[in-house]
Order: sequence, then structure tokens, then C-alpha cells
Amino acid sequence: MSVETSSSPAGDTGEQAPRQQSLDTAAARNLATTTKSKPQMRAISSRWLLRTLPWVEAAGGTYRVNRRLTYTVGDGRVSFVKTGSRVRVVPPELGELPLLRGLADDDALDALAEEFAQREYEPGQVIARRGNRADHVFLIAHGKVRRIGVGPYGAETSLGTMADGEFFGGQVLAERSEDWEFTARALTPTVVLALPLTAYQRIADRRPGLREHIRAARSGSSGPANASGEADIGIHSGHRGEAPLAATFADYEPAPREYELGVAQTVLRVHSRVADVYRHPMDQTDEQLRLTVEALRERQEYELVNNKDFGLLHNADWDQRISTHSGPPTPDDLDELLSMRRDTRFLFAHPRAIAAFGRECNRRGVYSGGVELNGRQLTSWRGVPLLPCEKIPVSGQRLSSILAVRTGQHDQGVIGLHQTGLPDEYEPGLNVRFMGIDAKAVVSYLVSTYFSAAVLVPDALGVLENVEVSATNGG
Repeated sequence: MSVETSSSPAGDTGEQAPRQQSLDTAAARNLATTTKSKPQMRAISSRWLLRTLPWVEAAGGTYRVNRRLTYTVGDGRVSFVKTGSRVRVVPPELGELPLLRGLADDDALDALAEEFAQREYEPGQVIARRGNRADHVFLIAHGKVRRIGVGPYGAETSLGTMADGEFFGGQVLAERSEDWEFTARALTPTVVLALPLTAYQRIADRRPGLREHIRAARSGSSGPANASGEADIGIHSGHRGEAPLAATFADYEPAPREYELGVAQTVLRVHSRVADVYRHPMDQTDEQLRLTVEALRERQEYELVNNKDFGLLHNADWDQRISTHSGPPTPDDLDELLSMRRDTRFLFAHPRAIAAFGRECNRRGVYSGGVELNGRQLTSWRGVPLLPCEKIPVSGQRLSSILAVRTGQHDQGVIGLHQTGLPDEYEPGLNVRFMGIDAKAVVSYLVSTYFSAAVLVPDALGVLENVEVSATNGG
């Protein structure tokens, strides 16, 4: 009999590792097919705005919003027309300025209106300074401005606050050399329209009647209007017998707003070798195109919120904008926002603003409520869904906004605009067009989506501004 012996180094227990008796998993993977996911994308959001807006066909590429004629001369305030971020004064409204009241030369008013330049001021900035030469007429389109004078003992004193539609500097049109008797300082983000004296003088030189009218005025009225400022429709009621009935018509805006379809585009490039050889189990071109379309849809929603021409944040009427009472969004703030329009369908807010609203509800012991939309449970207030929209910006001061929207053509609300039936259409309003193969065998595709949004009447869209989203507010 033989005995096998083995020696082991000091400290070794003498046990040997067991020998492998089956195929290792690392080696087995060489013969296995890996199960793969499709390429994932972190930037995909819920895109509730795109999903909830009713989309209207704009077959001609442009959508015109016809409205009743709206302006009221004689109410002491100037009215403006807002097109995206651009603000213009309604020419007949210049008749609110005392020296222009009763001026019958419409062409002169049109010329003056064209010369007003838009300026924007941050809180604390000075618009006009006491003691400087008064050489501009200022119209306040949006915001609050405080007039600051000097008291009897030389200290600064408040002379009052001016807001949307008010004006100062009208005496400049008399062309008398005067200095500002007060300092005008912005209290909130403020938009003003400014008319330089030199621009007025150029117009007055061409139209002597303008200067003569102001000399005589030194010291307009439109037809009757309804409560919304629209040209009134005369109706006779409560009469007996054969009383003469009022003759009337519904007047329209002479220059209605037109929305042209915007575009978001990119060129997708795929090497032909990748598209030909590496197409199983997933088609490389299809996956590249799917991710590109997702990115375009994200950009589409961003533009619908932030575009300075048709974006909702820039197209809300000044009268439909309010600020929070104390900073963070409270139930009182949302109640005021909802009260400004009928049939608000949706509220849109940045997720951090929704969280801030939830904290305020918790602090007050109020239950905000929930609602089911498209099979999902969402936060709501007064039965109106409060939907997250990451495209609403949060500023460096941790301020954001909340949108209140009434949607649909039948309700004179906010609508999305697109055009379907495009050549090489991939999805409604989005097409993919083959651009060819270059000398390096790279295949190019032009991916485009065409869209816009329209606000049919001003009260269809409201904005709660200066919403604090910080978790450490003063509550």
C-alpha cells in the first residue's frame, strides 16, 4: 500500500480549493445572447403641457386671432397691446395724456405711438431722477413705480405709487425746459414705454396741427364700451310699445394678432456601416431617431412656455398677472389666481413650486386635494389639476411662476397650433426627411417639428409671479 503525502508551508491548514466541476458563468456568457434594454434618456419629462393642450390645425402656417375692438379712452389709464415680450401702446389711448386729449389727427397719434421705446427696470432702479432735465414721456405698461420727493425738512418722502396704465412726464410735450420734480423708482420688475422729446419734435415739425393742439390744450373719448372694454353692442330692453331700437354692430380689431408656426429642427447623422451591420436586435437608425424625437418634443414644450413671441409666460396679459402676497405660493394666492377667469382647466408649476405649495398647505393644516388625470393621481386645488412643468424657469433668487390656463377653442382658451400631413411625416406635426449620404458614408436626416400656441382672449391665461420655491421661507 502506498500513502500519498504532501507538504505544506507553515501556517497552511493543508486544505486545497475544490476543483471546478462545471462551466463557469463568465465563460458561458460567450455563448449566450445578452438581454438588452433600449437606450434610456434622463431628459424625458412628463410633458403635461403638450399632452393637455388641444391641438388645432393651422393649414396655412399662420393662425389669426380675431377679437372685438377693445380700448377705452377717458378712463384715465393707457392701454397696451402685448405681442410676446413686445409691448405697444394703442394709439387712440394717447388721448389719455392731458395735452393730447381731443386730438382728432389719428395719423399723428399713430406716429407718436411708433416712437415709444420699450424699457425694462429691476426693483430699485431709477427711471427718472429729481433735478435732471425732463425730456421723456413715460407710460407704465407693467409694474409699480414709486414717486419720491423732498419733504419740508429735506428728507425723502413718498408722493405715491403708480401702476399699470399710468404715466408721467406728459408736460414734456409742451416743450418747456423743466426738471423732474420727483424721482421715479421701480418697486417691482417694471416695463415702461418712453417717448423722447426729440422724437415728438420731429413729428410735430411735420404736423403743425399737433403743436397747435397742444398749445391750445396746455391745460378722446371713444364710443360706449362694455365692462370688458370692448366696443359696446347697443341693445334696447325693457321697453313697451314702438320705441325706436338701437342700431349696432360688433366692431373688430383692425390689426388682429397672427401666430406663425415656429420650428424646432436638428440634423440626425448615422454612419451607413452602423445602420447596415449593427441593426440587430435593435435597429440603430430607429433608436437614434426615437431619442432625437424625444429631445425635440422637450424643446417644443420649452418653447411653448418660454418663447418671447408665442410662449405662455410672455403672452399673459398684464391684467392677468399677480404676485404672491408673502413669497411662497399659498392657498390664498391660488384662490386669487383662479378667481380671475372662468373655467380654469389646468395649473402648471415647476415641481419645486408644487412642493412649496404643499408645505404651505401643511403649515395651515389644509388638504390640497387630488384628482385623477389620464390614470394618474395628481395634486389639485379647488378641483383644478396642479401639473408639473419643469420648463417653467426658477431664477437665481429661487423665484418661479405658476400658470393658470383655460383651454379649447369653444371656451375661448389657449390652444396649441400645428400642421399635420407634412411630407415624410413621422408623427403628427413632425417629419423626418432624408438629406442624402456624404463622401464619408454618413447618412443625414432632417428632423423638424412645427408648432405654436395662441391665447384667444386675454383672461384665458393667468400668471402668479414671484413665487418663492425655497424650502426655508419665512413661514
